[in-house]
Amino acid sequence: MRTVIGVMGSGAALDEAAYARAYSLGALIATRGWVLLTGGSAGGVMHAASHGAQDAGGLVIGVLKGETAEGATPHLDIAVPTGMGDARNAINVLASEVVVALPGGAGTLSEVALGLKAGKTVVAVDWHPVEALRRSGPGTLVLVDSVAEAVDHVAGVIDRRSEGHACRSEDM
Repeated sequence: MRTVIGVMGSGAALDEAAYARAYSLGALIATRGWVLLTGGSAGGVMHAASHGAQDAGGLVIGVLKGETAEGATPHLDIAVPTGMGDARNAINVLASEVVVALPGGAGTLSEVALGLKAGKTVVAVDWHPVEALRRSGPGTLVLVDSVAEAVDHVAGVIDRRSEGHACRSEDM
């Protein structure tokens, strides 16, 4: 049986250096005789890594969000439409022996977390997942060192929200 290596990362357009890095990763995976598994989309890390692996003669699997192969990179040998949306991230991780994570957002972070929870080795290349987590959504991640700091921070958030919502007479 062949070894499946999952490559996770941003689905957004990549600059030239990021594309080259993902392409190279896919090619190196293929030259080792491993199977590349990605989310299969036609953009970002998934496209670049798949392109590199296919150019190097490797087998490329894409586990797709949608019910069809529409929007998939043309560099797939096997497209697996799931209709699961981002829930397919669990399949990406669980079907991979090792997960390699390139810079990405909340979806990539979910794959990193799922991989760790499943006992997989996750290799993060050229990014720090905690820093990415801080920038991954409209919320705010705050790291503190104690319970007292946590409560003080929570109180500050509540106070700021209260200041923005003055009581109306009908609320009294």
